[in-house]
Amino acid sequence: MTISTRGAGKAPAVLVLEDGRSFRGRAYGAVGETFGEAVFSTGMTGYQETLTDPSYHRQVVVMTAPHVGNTGVNDDDPESKRIWVSGYVVRDPARTPSNWRSRRSLDEELTSQGVVGISGIDTRALTRHLRERGAMRVGIFSGNALQDEGTLLAKVRQAPEMSGADLAAEVATKETYVVPAIGPRKFTVAAIDLGIKGMTPHRMAERGIEVHVLPATATLEDVYAVEPDGVFFSNGPGDPSTADHPVAVMRGVLERKTPLFGICFGNQILGRSLGFGTYKLKYGHRGINQPVQDRTTGKVEVTAHNHGFAVDAPLDKVSDTEFGRAEVSHVCLNDQVVEGLQLLDQPAFSVQYHPEAAAGPHDAAYLFDRFVTLMEGQRA
Repeated sequence: MTISTRGAGKAPAVLVLEDGRSFRGRAYGAVGETFGEAVFSTGMTGYQETLTDPSYHRQVVVMTAPHVGNTGVNDDDPESKRIWVSGYVVRDPARTPSNWRSRRSLDEELTSQGVVGISGIDTRALTRHLRERGAMRVGIFSGNALQDEGTLLAKVRQAPEMSGADLAAEVATKETYVVPAIGPRKFTVAAIDLGIKGMTPHRMAERGIEVHVLPATATLEDVYAVEPDGVFFSNGPGDPSTADHPVAVMRGVLERKTPLFGICFGNQILGRSLGFGTYKLKYGHRGINQPVQDRTTGKVEVTAHNHGFAVDAPLDKVSDTEFGRAEVSHVCLNDQVVEGLQLLDQPAFSVQYHPEAAAGPHDAAYLFDRFVTLMEGQRA
């Protein structure tokens, strides 16, 4: 990525997809060039949480909502210490933010963090193209980075693909840190950071859990050094087929039958640990309006998603695994993709979406309570 902040919002820009289709607009944020996987997010709000979600590392996010930036940027809603998207695509950016919490405009924030974006393009047409052709590599070019489209297309096709990408360690914490329980401490949880969002340990802390957030490279010995009542595996970017180390650690946790909870990437890690495969979705699930059914209760939740890979597990039968019987606990009602797994003979479960609701609906908050129930049962 090469960037310059001069002329942001004024320079001509072009977005080039690896299949050769292109869209011309104006620079938004930093001026220069950037590459990544083109994906789209269907949320009408929550752009600040999306930008700072580590799971979007090395992805260019297309916002399907036409107006973006209306509430500006504040210092309370980021899910990590920086913006992780590699590029940003909007149709009509706000000229002036209007919100009592706003501290600066979204354009200013993108520029200050060197995020190359484009505005003024038909994001509906781009989204329909990605739905039909699938997520693919993309480049955004503006200012001095503009060249003939043949040259730009060649650059895009040289960029790395998301399949086979091992990215969790690039976004995870390098040092262990502790999020203290809010109120009396009831439990201690070791959380493996594969790209964790800040609201996730906060939701556990609200339930009296002291959360020790460990690097993605943490060993099984590191996990049990904190004497956990439960172990959590977070969301994160990349291809789960490359995550051999987290899978080995999770298998060690399953062997000890410690209560276990995983979300998003953590769900894929559980799938692999149980012997299931994973595969890349055509264009993935991203946004805060995805319908999922909890098959254990029959209830339907509106949920927040950010994943381009899924677990390949049978929907209609209980599977015998090395760690006991397992079943699909949640399923996406749009396309029948596996959205959750649970073991029937020991305390372990996972979901493919984001119950921390940052941003998003609160329908899935009960999953943190379910984790607490597992730890209470194990202690009893």
